Amino acid sequence: MNDESRATIEVVGLRKRFGPQVALDGMAFTVRPGQVTGFVGPNGAGKSTTMRVILGLDAPDGGRALVCGRPYRDLRHPLKHLGALLDASALQPGRTARNHLLWLAHSQGLPARRVDSVIEQAGLGKAARRKAGGFSLGMRQRLGIAAALLGDPPVLMLDEPFNGLDPDGIVWMRGFLSSLARQGRAVLVSTHLMGELQDTADHLVVVGRGKVVADTGVRELLAAASGDRVTVRTTALLRATSVLQAAGAVVRAMGHDALSVSGLADEGIVAALTGSAVPFSHVSAHRATLEEAYMELTRDAVEYRGVPAGETA
Repeated sequence: MNDESRATIEVVGLRKRFGPQVALDGMAFTVRPGQVTGFVGPNGAGKSTTMRVILGLDAPDGGRALVCGRPYRDLRHPLKHLGALLDASALQPGRTARNHLLWLAHSQGLPARRVDSVIEQAGLGKAARRKAGGFSLGMRQRLGIAAALLGDPPVLMLDEPFNGLDPDGIVWMRGFLSSLARQGRAVLVSTHLMGELQDTADHLVVVGRGKVVADTGVRELLAAASGDRVTVRTTALLRATSVLQAAGAVVRAMGHDALSVSGLADEGIVAALTGSAVPFSHVSAHRATLEEAYMELTRDAVEYRGVPAGETA
């Protein structure tokens, strides 16, 4: 990996409109080295536009995006600073995987031995001399990952890297992303697959309406989403509800044999139910999933529909 003292992506107050459509409304966050940062939000939240601005493909109306402390367009050999995968289909289908990577390497002044190295890293050894046009989506994803790694960059930005992967590929991708972070790289991953991020990401940037909704560690977010809720399984829902409410708890039904209880610790729940001879089979603290936490955060973060003339976003 290249030695970079500022191996980060810095997004500072980005603003962008496409006609009346507000795409970015003060987007701001930092992707730090040594961790996988998930970049998530509903469709139209501004994720793709942000990534395009980072890569210099779109010019912002305001704010700035820096890679290793500099705008991407100012980097002489950008692949040595930031490796990116935005579209796995962006390749010449008539070229073999190896020739596709050789062409990219030549454009950046990189040796052929680097191509062979990333082919092995991405698990493309057996397909290196096949034409990329015949690849499945999963294999194209691996080729895109190999291309992103060519310059041994300290920063990586990947859009939907799990798409098209089979179960073995998903397991590989999880471990691969974690290994990149352990090497000290800053890794930004945009995806709709919350389950994969829960097992992979250290940090999460949640966006909606063109701005950041949450910028927090995954563990902290899950702890906050879990709250003080306790799940109780019982065949006597009505009796259990009455007893727990009398003990000061807030109770909500969760199906035909489960209750969600808050405001009363699990020990108090067990004591109340046991004292009133209410049968129960299970009492446990609720563990929120990343998907649950995400849905709660983005409940109102719908896509922008545009701003009436004369108004500002």
